[in-house]
Amino acid sequence: MTYVIAEPCIGTKDRACVEVCPVDCIHPRVEADKDEIMLYINPVECIDCGACEPVCPVQAIFSEADTPEQWKEYIELNADYFALDRTAFSTLYTPTFPLLGSSASRSASPTTL
Repeated sequence: MTYVIAEPCIGTKDRACVEVCPVDCIHPRVEADKDEIMLYINPVECIDCGACEPVCPVQAIFSEADTPEQWKEYIELNADYFALDRTAFSTLYTPTFPLLGSSASRSASPTTL
């Protein structure tokens, strides 16, 4: 089991979750951020400790099993962020989720993938 960051993170990227993660599995870090619109959890590195969930100010973090139905696609989105190179990731997700290619504000975010 792993944790997943979903739509409420779009445009927020508070990073409180990054600071409490004991295994550094939430990215991008500030110094590596290339205008991503949200944060992502690496499912291979996540140890399912749950430290990130209560510190998220927008309630965007869920255990995989508890991810709301309307955000289930974020499970794969988080995994693909780490499995694919940036070009492949953008090519795969930008057609259905155009904001991934920009640093758009949260108010412009879609409600589902």
